[in-house]
Amino acid sequence: MARASHGSLVDAIGMRVVDGDLPAGHVLTLAALEEEYAVSRTVVREAVRVLEAMGMLEQRRRVGITVRPAAHWSALDTRLIGWQLAGRRRDQLIVNTTELRAAIEPVAARLSARRATDLQRGEILRLAEELDRLGAAGLGNSPEYLAADIAFHDLILLSSGNLMLAAARAPIAAAIEGRAMHGLTPGIPNPDALDNHVATAAAIARADADAAEEHTRRYVAAVLGEVRLTI
Repeated sequence: MARASHGSLVDAIGMRVVDGDLPAGHVLTLAALEEEYAVSRTVVREAVRVLEAMGMLEQRRRVGITVRPAAHWSALDTRLIGWQLAGRRRDQLIVNTTELRAAIEPVAARLSARRATDLQRGEILRLAEELDRLGAAGLGNSPEYLAADIAFHDLILLSSGNLMLAAARAPIAAAIEGRAMHGLTPGIPNPDALDNHVATAAAIARADADAAEEHTRRYVAAVLGEVRLTI
């Protein structure tokens, strides 16, 4: 096997853990990893430290390196999200992150309506109009639509002014991207979903917190329903 770098070794072990090839409770050793991946002990230790910080591995004296259950993993870590999107847990990740959207995006939209700057309100409106334009042109499954969709939701979370909500930007983007990768974003998006995106942006622009929350709740509920039916 070709020699692995520190980063590629983290990816290799992380993917095996995520896919269940290294199940919870499985015990690894530094020596075995060093031999399997043809790397130095230093590289193995560094990779294990990264995965330990992510909650995926645990080192214990006289036991070895133990794979931890998924409940202990850093669920919002972008690297972990990437491994799940690329592996066997992709469907479950999309469901989980869409459920996360349903829980937090309406609240973020309400706060955005109250706290967004004028510049942010204008950009949210522009992105909603871009989504509407691309959707009407049958480009809902295009890279341009995906980029605008991610930017729209990202900015609403950011403009909420709540750092905890803003921290969810990466998994929200992963949920949107995951749907696109799954072919769940049609060329012609659901008209009601598009209308509610535009209505959310308009509500944020005029500082109508109730309307922003309600229209967001409607489009996220529609997306969650589609995901549950399709996956």
